[in-house]
Amino acid sequence: MTQRILFVCLGNICRSPSAEGVVKRKAAQRGVNLDLDSAGTGAYHVGEPPYAAMQSAAISRGYDLSNLRARQVTRTDFAAFDLLVAMDADNLAHLERIRPQGGAEVVLFTDYAPDCGTDAVPDPYYTRDFDGTLDLIERCAEGLLDALEAAPR
Repeated sequence: MTQRILFVCLGNICRSPSAEGVVKRKAAQRGVNLDLDSAGTGAYHVGEPPYAAMQSAAISRGYDLSNLRARQVTRTDFAAFDLLVAMDADNLAHLERIRPQGGAEVVLFTDYAPDCGTDAVPDPYYTRDFDGTLDLIERCAEGLLDALEAAPR
């Protein structure tokens, strides 16, 4: 069965599309079949591609985000996906507020890299550290895929 995962950040132009792109490529390399998407808690950038500086940092590592477009997370996502992965505590709190009874599981991305020293993927739109954000996303992606492969089927 294909696991359906939605990555969620604030505007869906930096962290969550990068997580989608990184996990997509790493899953393909491992032969893991996933259905991935990303969304933002806010509607600030709906319809826009990922932030240009984020795309540049991602493409330098072989992740092409150019076909992705920002959208806002909705309550229906909790039925459409098996897992919603938040980039920080604010995103997680937003998801928990709108989560319907019995909706998909919601977790922090950094839960998959417990030794990373942080509980949030910093937003490079504000920090300007696109490479540092990608470093952390890659680490969390490996942990997520390890967890999925280890899970009973």
